[in-house]
Parts: sequence; structure tokens; C-alpha cells
Amino acid sequence: MNDSALSLLGLCRKAGKLSLGHDACKAALNAGTASLCVICTDASARLREEISSLAVKAEVKIFDVNYTMIDIKNATGFKAAVFTVDDEGFAKTLINKFNDNKSGKERGL
Repeated sequence: MNDSALSLLGLCRKAGKLSLGHDACKAALNAGTASLCVICTDASARLREEISSLAVKAEVKIFDVNYTMIDIKNATGFKAAVFTVDDEGFAKTLINKFNDNKSGKERGL
């Protein structure tokens, strides 16, 4: 894996700081533990709308990334179209990596 953002996602997963998938993502946003919400390019319109609405309500940054669910599965071992990063330090570093390699774009709220 040559992509530093995907490598960092694997590390986040091992550290237990990712909430992967619809239900886990929704729970983290509702509980206030999410620091960053990430939506993959192949997420459905319904899923995008639902998770985005929850993230806006929770005042959590949303990043639309150019990764697919398969890319996320290869990095983390879990296939997911949406996920949250549940650590402020990991979230800041991941945002920098998304911006550096132009693999993601923050959505304006």
C-alpha cells in the first residue's frame, strides 16, 4: 500500500479509533465521539445524505474521498462506504494526508 492516507487508516483501525460502516458511524456521530466523518466515492446517495445530516448536526467535519469501499477494505480489513475517525490527533493527520495527496475534499457546511 503506497498511499499514506490508507496506511494511516490501517493504523487507526489497529488502534481502535475507527467506526466503520453505517451503524458504527451513526453511533459515533450520535455519541459525540467522532472527530471526522469520511464518505467514500461509491457510497449511495441515501447513505451520503443520512450520514452527512448526522455529521452536520454533530458539528463534525465531512470529507468526501476518492477511495472506494474496496480501497477501505484493503486498508482496514473491513468493507465500508462511510466511517468516522474517533481521535482528534488521527483526524488532523488524516485531513493533512487527504489534502496533500488530493485524495479527499472537505465538504463545506
